[in-house]
Amino acid sequence: MTLTTMLVSVAELSNIFSVLAVLLCFCAMVLFITRNMMVLRVHGDDIVFPNNLHQVPPRIPQMNMMKVHIPFTFKLLEKSKSSYSEVQCSISSQVQYRIQVYWGVNIRELHIKLWRPWSTLRDACLSGNLLTGYFQQPGPSLRRDPHSDDIVTLSLPAPPLELGTPPRLCYPLVIFLLRLDPEDHVHPDETVSLINVVHIKDAVCTLPTSILAQYLKQANGQLSCLKQLYLATGNPGGYEDGQIPLAVAEPINSDSNGIRHTLLCPSNEDSAVWNSGGEQLCVVCQYFPLSRALLPCRHTCICASCFDKLERCPMCRGSIKSYFCIRGEEYMPLQAAPKLTQTYSPLYTWLDSWNDRLIDFLGFQR
Repeated sequence: MTLTTMLVSVAELSNIFSVLAVLLCFCAMVLFITRNMMVLRVHGDDIVFPNNLHQVPPRIPQMNMMKVHIPFTFKLLEKSKSSYSEVQCSISSQVQYRIQVYWGVNIRELHIKLWRPWSTLRDACLSGNLLTGYFQQPGPSLRRDPHSDDIVTLSLPAPPLELGTPPRLCYPLVIFLLRLDPEDHVHPDETVSLINVVHIKDAVCTLPTSILAQYLKQANGQLSCLKQLYLATGNPGGYEDGQIPLAVAEPINSDSNGIRHTLLCPSNEDSAVWNSGGEQLCVVCQYFPLSRALLPCRHTCICASCFDKLERCPMCRGSIKSYFCIRGEEYMPLQAAPKLTQTYSPLYTWLDSWNDRLIDFLGFQR
């Protein structure tokens, strides 16, 4: 009778044993996979068996910059944001140059031409064969002497451009500013051309009229994309749209093995960004002046003292990959205080990495 009772009890518990066996196998599989995987550069062993040894994050590297002077300025005027009938821009130059305008330029062929050596590009411009066969309508071609800000009005002749639906294969408007100095009178690092790509609002693509991109061409052949820095603390200097008179020209990758330099481009040669009476203060401490521009977001918002305490930009919360100095840091003590490194558990780092990638995937701004 006792044996029969035990057998009945075991039969009644058989389902529970099956469930426990499945759960045990599942946990063992998860443990095995976690220990042997590497997700987002975080080792599984560190998650399952954390230890007290924390790696110190590497110091954020400083970007080596080369200061260059741009002899041209180009900007669109507010009145130009209407249609193809009237595009007004303001241009100034400190050298003798040529304005070459093209409507409906093939995007691929434009970039192929821009990679040509400067001597080839200059000769093609002077002969009028710069983009032959790869634009829909020619614009004015003017030879100008050095001048201050001057308003240039452009209008598209009939018939209208055929740009198609987005993504388009043609730029609506491309404006070349090419200096005409003799080739042997130009230093290899000097800027010889400023290429401006302009989008014009139309019925198909209703984005506002704006400058899509600006490219710098140097005499040594380097092609760089010009990008503005952003001032983060007010606008006492009278700069437009929160910008300061500095820009970064990032080199564009090519098949060449030559050394490419990131360029620092002040709008006025040998002029300081701030004077002693109008210094902008760090957004974190509100004590020291701004001195560092963060990359890749290009926000100019912190001092050298606060920089060592941050891992993300205080304006956009983007990760700081590199930086460069836009002014002297003589305000810092000779012996800086040791950097206080805040350590996090591997699980926190892993979750933070997943959070960043999820935000980027969803298209939100950090």
